[in-house]
Amino acid sequence: MEETATGVVLCDDGLARPAWAATDPLLRRYYDTEWGMPVRGEQAVYERICLEGFQAGLSWATILRKRPAFREAFAGFHVDTVAAFTDEDVERLMANPRIVRNRAKIRAAITNARATAALRAEGGLSDFVWSFQPAATPAPRTIGEVPTTSPESVALARALRRRGFAFVGPTTMFALMEAIGMVDTHLVGSHRRGSSGIWT
Repeated sequence: MEETATGVVLCDDGLARPAWAATDPLLRRYYDTEWGMPVRGEQAVYERICLEGFQAGLSWATILRKRPAFREAFAGFHVDTVAAFTDEDVERLMANPRIVRNRAKIRAAITNARATAALRAEGGLSDFVWSFQPAATPAPRTIGEVPTTSPESVALARALRRRGFAFVGPTTMFALMEAIGMVDTHLVGSHRRGSSGIWT
């Protein structure tokens, strides 16, 4: 493997990937098959918001490796089930070594489930989040040009916080927007650029 002039790594299969997706097989598979592909639906978007929140301050590899355990611990991220979690559930989750045991993040996942249920009166979480899709996507030519926030991620974070969500800062929400296909930050010329079908 070798790093190219744009900052991506030319992998042994001949494809260029960002450094974070170049070596770990799990991250490579996630990058090649999931990251940046459209995600819609209440439960799916809620799960992504939770996992992005848990990732804050940690590597995405850590979260991805723990994703099956997160899904088991949080009832498949079924919104109404998590919304009904109690203090006893918080303690159960804090005792689970297979997930990230951060009390504030665990409570945020429960808080966000309740806020997600409340958003049904406004058309639901998925449509709400996607309403902040920008008119144009970034077109970075190098890794250094990939943004970490946008006016839309700032606005989305603010709007979600007003509706009771937690751990939804502008950087976290931009990462969400990248992950679910709302923006395409694959480098121009990358084999993954435009793979979502949303941006050409």
